[in-house]
Amino acid sequence: MMNYRKEQDSIGTLDVPADAYYGVQAERAGRNFHITGHHMSPEFLKNLALIKKAAARVNAGSGRLTSAQCNAISKACDEVIDGRFDDAFIVDPVQGGAGTSANMNMNEVVANRANEIMGGALGRYDLVHPNDHVNMCQSTNDVIPTAGKMTVIVLTESLLEESKRLERALYIKAMEFSKVRKMGRTQLQDAVPMTLGDTFGGYASMVHRCTERLRDVCREMHSINLGGTAIGSGINASDYYEAHIAQELSRLFGRYLEQASDLYDATENLDSFVAVSGAVKSLAISLSKMCNDLRLLSSGPRCGLHEINLPAMQNGSSIMPGKVNPVIPEVVTQAAFLAIGHDATVTAAAEAGQMELNAFEPVVFYTLFESISAMTGAITTLIDNCISGITANSEHCLHLEQSSVGIATALCPYIGYVRAADVAKTALRTGRTVREVVLDRGLMDAAKLDEVLGAGETAEVRRSA
Repeated sequence: MMNYRKEQDSIGTLDVPADAYYGVQAERAGRNFHITGHHMSPEFLKNLALIKKAAARVNAGSGRLTSAQCNAISKACDEVIDGRFDDAFIVDPVQGGAGTSANMNMNEVVANRANEIMGGALGRYDLVHPNDHVNMCQSTNDVIPTAGKMTVIVLTESLLEESKRLERALYIKAMEFSKVRKMGRTQLQDAVPMTLGDTFGGYASMVHRCTERLRDVCREMHSINLGGTAIGSGINASDYYEAHIAQELSRLFGRYLEQASDLYDATENLDSFVAVSGAVKSLAISLSKMCNDLRLLSSGPRCGLHEINLPAMQNGSSIMPGKVNPVIPEVVTQAAFLAIGHDATVTAAAEAGQMELNAFEPVVFYTLFESISAMTGAITTLIDNCISGITANSEHCLHLEQSSVGIATALCPYIGYVRAADVAKTALRTGRTVREVVLDRGLMDAAKLDEVLGAGETAEVRRSA
């Protein structure tokens, strides 16, 4: 039989499991918010603990916390960061109250463990109190968005690293395929000649642009509102705390952070998160478009384009023997759908803020963290299980190009648009090649024709990996 202790808050008294490191406020939130069935992001919890540790050290520096309290809180935070109390964080990531429940869950766990370190009992809070000591000089309204920004910084580091790795992998393929002639297509119809290297070079440039866009908007994540407390005024925070908290947190975090120039603005507005979400969505959309192309280019193998071969990763059907599906591009596109939908959630939540605070930060962080993580995983599998193993069907690509009427475009400067169009129509109607029709009509001599059709084939890949 489970034993309980009684804890009291401003709502009343509630039973809490006797051995729980969380307290009454987390218990209430655990009962109130059965929303996603998921836990809060481990990285987010780690950053919350870093904030509590930084605050304790600064408050000890100002004399508002004793060294014993500071040491106990710091040790408790380190243990949280190490994952020792993961099961004590019981609040759903989507919660009412602008993240108060998440903040208090952390405050209670740190306070209970700090009391235990100092020889006290769980749930007593006589030596270290969740609000008076762990949350000193803080508010949910500056702690939660700061932890959110720190988490975005950490998560996007991996996404940016994988995006750069994808860019390099695509450029390698661009160089490998630089001499593979093929037909370009617009609106899924034959257009003009190019090389497969041009195709992959274009993909690499796209990834580069999306990566740099994401890197640019993530710079806003380094401006934090910690020290603004409830609405940005800094009420209940000491001057010493205001002057030192960003620097101390930067030191513990290992990355540069600075206090926002306008703490009211930084507390109430979430547009910086909208910008990051938009950049993640832009990357997702571009990668999904590329994956759509890969599926088309590899379609078949007998009854499709079949210009490239994707690595065979698994059986494609439970009923059709030998069928192999493009499962990696498919999963990337599904991750993109997730990011696109989550961006709509972030947009709606940011718009719905009112006055000096946005109450909907929890769903912003839940969806944004998932988008970043999902796209990181999608890119990793795309590189390792698809892009690096793509091969070209060079002879088939050349055959399709030579059989196409699209090469007639290169003839326009020599025989005019009207004659070139008639050549194309004749080739289509008769099944002959453009070259055969031109020579048969005596429109150009063979040497010049071969020179023109060859000159129109492609541009070299202009950028190396």
